[in-house]
Amino acid sequence: MIEVHELTKRYGPVKAVDRLSFAIRPGQVTGFLGPNGAGKSTTMRTILGLDTPTSGRTLVNGVAYRTIDKPLRVVGSLLDAGAVHGGRSARSHLECLAVTNDLPRSRVGKVLEQTGLSGVARKRVRGFSLGMRQRLGIAVALLGDPPILMFDEPVNGLDPEGIVWIRNLMKSLAAEGRTVFVSSHLMSEMALTADHLIVIGRGALIADTGMADFIQSSSLNDVLVRTPQSRYLADLLTAKGAQVIAAPDGGLAVTGLTTEAISQVAAANGVEVYELARRQASLEEAYMKLTDTSVQYRATDPGKRGRR
Repeated sequence: MIEVHELTKRYGPVKAVDRLSFAIRPGQVTGFLGPNGAGKSTTMRTILGLDTPTSGRTLVNGVAYRTIDKPLRVVGSLLDAGAVHGGRSARSHLECLAVTNDLPRSRVGKVLEQTGLSGVARKRVRGFSLGMRQRLGIAVALLGDPPILMFDEPVNGLDPEGIVWIRNLMKSLAAEGRTVFVSSHLMSEMALTADHLIVIGRGALIADTGMADFIQSSSLNDVLVRTPQSRYLADLLTAKGAQVIAAPDGGLAVTGLTTEAISQVAAANGVEVYELARRQASLEEAYMKLTDTSVQYRATDPGKRGRR
């Protein structure tokens, strides 16, 4: 379990993290989301003892990370896949880490195979592609078979097969009862992988909620109905307690009734229905709306270039 209590981190006059509190529990994949500069990397570095809090504290299984004697046995992390000496081979890099953490060398071969690197185990890391370096970083995280895993942008550089592999890996690790904490800007992957979300902006907590609840909270959560008898059906549905408004594209946007209930009302009153579809915001849409006021680095709309 990871706990963050009233964490504040300043770099001179800049407050990167602002009294942030949350807990990451085992048995689920927790996604860590926020705009660029929101404080995600600082928070993860502080959890791992790489940065010192200005105030507050972070705990790993109830203790500070820096007090853990053999850290790879407790926490496996991938923050920077490039932090490897280029002159070492993948195997020698992992063997050095195994020795310093009192791990059996058999773990080296196992994680090389698990990450698909067995065939390049003796190749120098300087010749690795970005995706291969990423796999090596994941191998390091898995080396100590730890109960807690932290990944920062784990799909970076991976090919489609690799993306599916890491997605399934994280889910399987959580299913084993491990704590899995993953930061990513790739919303499509987070939607497929995470069970729970921690969302921050400008260093402060915005949301700490389940994936389904986060998406459900979006304003877009209705049923779109298309019918040649829109006014009549709108009156029928309103009488049943629904809220009905005209959709911009000519249909009816209905809230307060399920698609089944709407279908039953239409059928009972002889109303033809051409389309009946539940609409719900995607994770990306819900995230964009929630974090809009927290975006620090906003680019110019490309559609406005050249306009006067």
